[in-house]
Amino acid sequence: MAGGATPAPGALLCALLWVAAAAVAGPEGNPAPGAFGRLYQGNVNISAERVYAFAYRGQPGQVDAVRVYVNSSSENLQYPVLFVVRQQKGVLSWQVPLIFRGLYQRTYNYQEVSRTLCPSEPTPETESSDQIIFVDVASMAPFNIAYELLVTRLENFQLETNKAFNFTASPSQPQYFLYKFPQDVDSVIIKVVSDAVYPCSVVSVQDIVCPVYDLDHNVEFNGVYQSMTKQAAITVQRKDFPGEQFFVVFVIKPEDYACGGSVPSSVHGNVNRTWNLQRTKNLQVTIVPSVKKSVYVQAMFFSFLSFLSFYLGSVVVAFVHYISIDVKLIVPFGSASMAGSGIMTSSQPITASTPEGSSYGAIDESSSSGGRQFSSPEGGPRAGSDTDSSVEEESDFDTMPEIESDKNIIRTKVFLYLSDLSRKDRRIVSKKYKIYFWNIITIAVFYALPVIQLVITYQTVVNVTGNQDICYYNFLCAHPLGVLSAFNNILSNVGHMLLGFLFLLIVLRRDILHRRAMEMKDVYTLDYGIPKHFGLFYAMGIALMMEGVLSACYHVCPNYSNFQFDTSFMYMIAGLCMLKLYQTRHPDINASAYSAYASFAVVICLAVLGVVFGKNDIWFWVIFSIIHVLASLALSTQIYYMGRFKIGKCYLGMFRRAVMVLYTDCIQRCSRPMYMDRMVLLIVGNLVNWSFAVFGLVYRPRDFASYILGIFICNLLLYLAFYIIMKLRSSEKLLPIPMFCIVATAVVWAAALYFFFQTLSSWEETPAESREKNRPCILLGFFDDHDVWHFLSAAALFFSFLVLLTLDDDLDVVRRDKIPVF
Repeated sequence: MAGGATPAPGALLCALLWVAAAAVAGPEGNPAPGAFGRLYQGNVNISAERVYAFAYRGQPGQVDAVRVYVNSSSENLQYPVLFVVRQQKGVLSWQVPLIFRGLYQRTYNYQEVSRTLCPSEPTPETESSDQIIFVDVASMAPFNIAYELLVTRLENFQLETNKAFNFTASPSQPQYFLYKFPQDVDSVIIKVVSDAVYPCSVVSVQDIVCPVYDLDHNVEFNGVYQSMTKQAAITVQRKDFPGEQFFVVFVIKPEDYACGGSVPSSVHGNVNRTWNLQRTKNLQVTIVPSVKKSVYVQAMFFSFLSFLSFYLGSVVVAFVHYISIDVKLIVPFGSASMAGSGIMTSSQPITASTPEGSSYGAIDESSSSGGRQFSSPEGGPRAGSDTDSSVEEESDFDTMPEIESDKNIIRTKVFLYLSDLSRKDRRIVSKKYKIYFWNIITIAVFYALPVIQLVITYQTVVNVTGNQDICYYNFLCAHPLGVLSAFNNILSNVGHMLLGFLFLLIVLRRDILHRRAMEMKDVYTLDYGIPKHFGLFYAMGIALMMEGVLSACYHVCPNYSNFQFDTSFMYMIAGLCMLKLYQTRHPDINASAYSAYASFAVVICLAVLGVVFGKNDIWFWVIFSIIHVLASLALSTQIYYMGRFKIGKCYLGMFRRAVMVLYTDCIQRCSRPMYMDRMVLLIVGNLVNWSFAVFGLVYRPRDFASYILGIFICNLLLYLAFYIIMKLRSSEKLLPIPMFCIVATAVVWAAALYFFFQTLSSWEETPAESREKNRPCILLGFFDDHDVWHFLSAAALFFSFLVLLTLDDDLDVVRRDKIPVF
């Protein structure tokens, strides 16, 4: 342009079209403008460049998309053919052969490439627009390289709601489509399915911005994405896209290791191999509306009202008992001993009858309780105030030589009664068990705060990066709310918190009534029935509430690294239930809060080590199995001898003595064990635990946290079954309320476990493999199977706690020297 003159836009456009037409001249030299749907073939080299111009007119109110297909027979990576596509607002370029890189710097070459150009903006309803596309073909090769070029206009570029669309993609031929939100839809779910597991693919949702990132190395740069094998689902909300439209991008990866496929073993091998049609995948995409806001409201009402009905039921039961019992006999909440079997108002309480031939009735223990004198209601230290004394400590009873000797004599008797194991001052024992409550609150605060901080960070990373492979949701039923990606999985944990708080209220009422009875010096409260210590019950209620909190935290972003959040308080619940069941008839010799929580800490440490090292390391399983077996033997020995088994300074002495006892009693003389019932329980318990140890050593399950939880639950169920059997064997009764709770516990647990085993995701696998297990919602169109498990397990745990709370209410009018210990 001489003199620096600027040409007019129209003149420049005409000049460019003339150059483009000249570049595509045919054999006779006549200009041949670019035409859609026509296959162009030619040769390029360092001195011969080709430029094609394609013009089209956009339809009013529509988005027009163009797809460019190129092919070159050359496999020479030193001189690839370069394709540059120029549009009104962008440039797109690539080379052929197109090279993809995988692990260990492996390369995969593709000679056929097909790309969709970034579409033009939609024209107004009443106007049309002219668009021009230039395609430059060049190469630095000193020799001719043949190529093919085909440019077509896409007829089905815009996806429709509730209409399935099928297509094919490959690493060098990615696909993407446009979707616009209908007027009455605020949220949609993009469902993608394929009949083939491999090749591994990626589904991405990106804003209407050019360029579109549709290759393996850049698809993660923008938007929301997740890997896929046979199934994928992404929930998209209108508020996240100001233009109320987005692109759905489909990319096929050159390797399958990200989806659980085989991993290349080395750098070498088939570097220049072409893959063109060897990694194609048939896909089907369907976009369906998600739930409306009204469904969120219904789900929240359902969640709260379902569990608030338990509060109403508890009030009704409390009212019925209040009007049915004698005012003079204050019975704790839930106790049916007075209303269920009738009250005898005589001055002498009812005593438990022992069937003839029962071991528990062989010796009358009423006069052989170690010299213990039952204090009368009118005086004595047991009728004193329930306030804790700072000067009274448990050591006042345990360090006196005569008391120590007395304990050795009493607790090693063949036939034990509750009076033998409830000799300590009630106020001091209650103070000891209250430590369980205060300690678990401290643990809960220090455990929950960093957990909450961590999961908030996880959710923030997911929202910022768009990487939905971080969290293992059930994407077919993941309803977002605010910054949360799966609000339904969090809401379903409200039952644990509500029912845990209700259980605390029930225990508090029992505690208050018991204190009032103590102040009134009620004879039934002093030396009759099971000693009332509520510290463990309070701890169980807090543990149930914390299970809901931590389960909700885990489901903010469920994955491999935070699964222990969901199981830590499950271990504590199972352990506290076993301790409470043992404390019922062994109030003086139960474990202290410090040793119990220290044991739970060890278990949680083992669970973390198992998650980290338990996948393939055989040495970990060997060490864990040895620890498991030795711990079972040590605990069995202490239980068998009621804590009076002296081990001295060396723990090996305990095992040596255990072996000697087994040899002399069971092998040498084949004598009957001194404590037959305990021996049967401990033998069965050890067989169960040893079986778990062998199973873990042989199969090495990947879900180590659930494996440990299974050990706890099996031991708890075994001990509970033993306790109920021994209770019935001793001619004790199951009153209507505990019987109802037992039946309800069994039924609800059976239903809950059914939904628990409906696996909807698994962090033991890759995210893509986990999504193959995803299923749609089953309740209110909002909750999935795992949410139903949350609802039912909360109710099942609540009924289980009520079983422990009310199981021995029939003994409230039975003297403790008539209540057997087992």
